[in-house]
Amino acid sequence: MTEAPSYAELTPMPELVSHLRTVWVQTTGPASYVQRHLPTGGAELHWPLGGQPRLLGPLTGPRVEVIPAATTLVGVRFHPGVPVLIPGDVADLLDRGVSLDELGHPWVGRLGEAIAAASTPRAALLILQAFLLDRARSAGADPLVREAVRLLMPWEPRDVGAVADHLGLSVSQLRRRCVWAVGTGPKSLQRTLRFQGFLALAQAGASATGRRGADGMAGLAVDVGYADQAHLSREVRRLTGLTPRGLLGAEVDRCSCGHDHTASYTPFLAGRRSPVPV
Repeated sequence: MTEAPSYAELTPMPELVSHLRTVWVQTTGPASYVQRHLPTGGAELHWPLGGQPRLLGPLTGPRVEVIPAATTLVGVRFHPGVPVLIPGDVADLLDRGVSLDELGHPWVGRLGEAIAAASTPRAALLILQAFLLDRARSAGADPLVREAVRLLMPWEPRDVGAVADHLGLSVSQLRRRCVWAVGTGPKSLQRTLRFQGFLALAQAGASATGRRGADGMAGLAVDVGYADQAHLSREVRRLTGLTPRGLLGAEVDRCSCGHDHTASYTPFLAGRRSPVPV
């Protein structure tokens, strides 16, 4: 009997929280599912149980995929600049999805057998995370890029020049290092992180900080650095192909998809000064 459709985001194991933003288990049920992948700043690994795993590179716009019926997959979302499974220049994977075999990883078959033999999907996800933890110990992330990602988060907006100065780099040096490690330049990454900040606030059902004349969606837009609600709407359409209402559902200032995104938005909102109701 085919399982009912489900999607559950989970917090990564503690040793991986600096590498992974979130992990999840998804089951499509008796019908195929149209998945709209959105830019997050990082890569994602999608591993169908019994199927071929794929690495989705960082995105600059929406990517639509049809997941077949009766599919159960486990997935992980990497923080920007984490090089665990990418052997070289991340820009080579920008807006692309590739199989792990194409990347030359010889362990894919053995790990796939272990994942397929797991007693439950969540057990399979733990096996995958344990493997990634072992890989992470030998994967050297660029510390300046990791710091740049932190500084480009939307909670205390900075221009790219100020970030470069703080890191002791020229703007062109910062751009080269970001393109290599993240796949995009710092300005493009900042736009993605700003959008993700808005999305996290909406998924959390957060209230705006109460600036005069800015409440609801307009307030959330200002809180993450958009000039106004019209600016937000243009950027959401550019990054997702949808209007804010089309992306979030009937409630334009909160996500109404029915999924629990707590494991994803809680760490992302950690740097926001005002409290976020959950």
